[in-house]
Amino acid sequence: MIKQYQKMFRMEGVELEVREPALRAIASRALARKTGARGLRSILEQVLLDVMYDLPSQANLSRVIVDEATINNDGKPLLMFAEAAKVAAAHS
Repeated sequence: MIKQYQKMFRMEGVELEVREPALRAIASRALARKTGARGLRSILEQVLLDVMYDLPSQANLSRVIVDEATINNDGKPLLMFAEAAKVAAAHS
């Protein structure tokens, strides 16, 4: 499932990193909800939905990082942007 999301992000030129502690937190949350595999997808979707929606308009977004805090605190993933100079050079 993570590989599917990574592939979707790569199609937009963005790297998706889901850290190991985040994977454990997702699994723990799904087990607590007793939702199984559908719960795993639902949790990931909840975390990544806004980012995926904004992805095409984020020209200099280079990396999205999901960590344990993102999952446990219902937070937003960390967004890493390319340096403005690199983006400007690419458009020259």
